[in-house]
Amino acid sequence: MYKNIDEIIFIDNLPTLDLHGYDRETAKVYINDFIKENQKLKNSFIVIVHGIGTGVIRNITNQVLKNNKNVIEFKMSNFNEGCTLVHIKIDFE
Repeated sequence: MYKNIDEIIFIDNLPTLDLHGYDRETAKVYINDFIKENQKLKNSFIVIVHGIGTGVIRNITNQVLKNNKNVIEFKMSNFNEGCTLVHIKIDFE
């Protein structure tokens, strides 16, 4: 499938976490849990929808992703500023 985050054009088929309506603390928990679950499912790429709004949830999302040791890279989608594409580590053992 994809080898790096820059190859992703169509995000509709990727696992997606929608954070609309969540507060900062709840968003942190959900992001980390979502990453763990997708590692178990061997999904290398995921999408986190944080919306555009005031940027509070986007900033928390970036902070959590920077501090999560299982995240290889992440970037805001080129086609939608309200979501972030994430490449996570997968154990193939």
